[in-house]
Amino acid sequence: MISKPLSGPAAIAALPRDRMIAEFSLWSANLANFENDLKRVEPYVDLHHIDVADGHFAPSFLFFPDLVARIAGLTAKPIHVHLMVDEAIVEVQTRQFIEAGADMISVHAENGEAGLRAVRLARELGAEAGVVLRLETPVEMMTPFVSEVAFVTLLGTAIGVKGQSLSDKACDRLGAARAILRRAGREAQVVLAADGGIRHETVPLLRAAGAETVVLGSLAFGDKDLAGRIGWLHGLKVAA
Repeated sequence: MISKPLSGPAAIAALPRDRMIAEFSLWSANLANFENDLKRVEPYVDLHHIDVADGHFAPSFLFFPDLVARIAGLTAKPIHVHLMVDEAIVEVQTRQFIEAGADMISVHAENGEAGLRAVRLARELGAEAGVVLRLETPVEMMTPFVSEVAFVTLLGTAIGVKGQSLSDKACDRLGAARAILRRAGREAQVVLAADGGIRHETVPLLRAAGAETVVLGSLAFGDKDLAGRIGWLHGLKVAA
């Protein structure tokens, strides 16, 4: 068992804001040998990203609380669980994954009032909260969540399917989200994230559009020079 120096909101608040956050999607790790991959990436990762899908809200079945509990014992880095689940179970799943060791739970704006209740529950249970928007969801639907979350994540591809190309709408949507955060006076408090379609050629575009983190899958786990890859990521700048 590895001891974590910080957990919950304190771990999320400690993430760097003066460079891109290195958020690694464990969906792209070696699923047959998580422990070795976690050890390999530990020096480079700022935040582990774990997708959860129920086969209904998203067309996949992904990760479960017992696995997250195992992962939490193998890393000192914070864990961000992205719940791609139906509103009927989002609150129950929020509790289960926090009890398993998640430091932050992100729910979907499309979950509506149930999503807002899940955000509040996450914070009551000592974790941080975020909100995610599907590609087809109007960016304005993040507005009810803005005052209560630490992360806003915009999907740049259809939900729950690997290997897709980044939508040509993704960068404009990041700009719109940033404008909403600015109007609410929350730009400095909320991390703006991009997930989906993350490639060598798309990350600079997303960064220039205002993304403070991108969810790295094969771009990180498949790179033999991980130190070089993360150095490249850290050097990318937001457009003036």
